[in-house]
Amino acid sequence: MADKSFNITPLEDRVVIEPSEDGETMRGGLYIPDTAKEKPTQGTIIAVGPGRFEKGERVPMELKKGDKVLYGKYSGTPFTIEGTEVMIIKASDVLAKLG
Repeated sequence: MADKSFNITPLEDRVVIEPSEDGETMRGGLYIPDTAKEKPTQGTIIAVGPGRFEKGERVPMELKKGDKVLYGKYSGTPFTIEGTEVMIIKASDVLAKLG
């Protein structure tokens, strides 16, 4: 994944993730169509919100742009920006940082 700069700023404790591509299309000699593939659950953060408010104070984000993360399978909302499919999810749906 190249370093992409999108004009997007998520609100509060949300992050924008570019999902990692799964290059495998053959398993056991059978072709798996795109519609039957599982959604990727790993990706790279490309934008981070400023953090949520709690008791009148902003809670800073633990995640930052460029982090490789693992997120919930059914988390977030997929959308396309500048021809690239991305996910916007709450930081609490990020399960772990990778690497």
